[in-house]
Amino acid sequence: MNKTALITGSTSGIGLEIAKAFAKEGYGIMFHGLESNGFEIAKEVGDKYNVKVAFSNANLLNSEAIEQLISYTITTFKSLDILVNNAGIQYVSPIKDFPNEKYENIIAINMNAVFYASKAAWKQMEIQNFGRIINISSVHGIRASEYKSAYVAAKHGVIGMTKVLALEGANKNITCNAICPGYVKTPLVMNQIKNQAKAHSLTEDEVIKEVMLKKQPVKEFIPLATISDMALLLAKESSTTITGTSFTLDGGWSAQ
Repeated sequence: MNKTALITGSTSGIGLEIAKAFAKEGYGIMFHGLESNGFEIAKEVGDKYNVKVAFSNANLLNSEAIEQLISYTITTFKSLDILVNNAGIQYVSPIKDFPNEKYENIIAINMNAVFYASKAAWKQMEIQNFGRIINISSVHGIRASEYKSAYVAAKHGVIGMTKVLALEGANKNITCNAICPGYVKTPLVMNQIKNQAKAHSLTEDEVIKEVMLKKQPVKEFIPLATISDMALLLAKESSTTITGTSFTLDGGWSAQ
């Protein structure tokens, strides 16, 4: 295996689980994240699975920094086969109180960065006649919830972009798909639980049952391994005809 995967936001949560799964399969991994010990996290995974790794803390609010991240990946690994656009941020508020800066940052990280990273990676994928772009959207890319105007807008936008890139890559062996998880027990979600508990005078268990998992028929958080397994499937050479699709891993939420 000489393929390379770049996973944004891969030093914690969903991204880290995906990075570990790809490393286990022999992929070289470009880690990305804002954790101060990001290099150590990358090295630990690389040592465990005996694969080449590198790390970047590129600021995804900046399009030039995203282009440099892609260039750094290609220079370091001599290829870029899999791009997983995973990095995301969240803020919850009624729209009348929603800070403009929070809205702009959520759109920038959760949607605009997907465009800039995919655009920058596209040329290399065309040269290789192979590319797999996997966008981590959300069940909120197809369903709405109150107080998440920016997040829902961004995740809906990612699904639209996924469809366009699938069409543009169809004759180039470049696929693009979206994974749409329900609630996953990540640092981002755990922070939401704490904030919701404080705002509504609930216990954290009550928030999980009455807010987080209320809309899911299966009253469980989505396992990280479910998401990484799907990403591995979409990355396969044999997955050429799987493109432009959104895979909902949401405990039955969107079946209603």
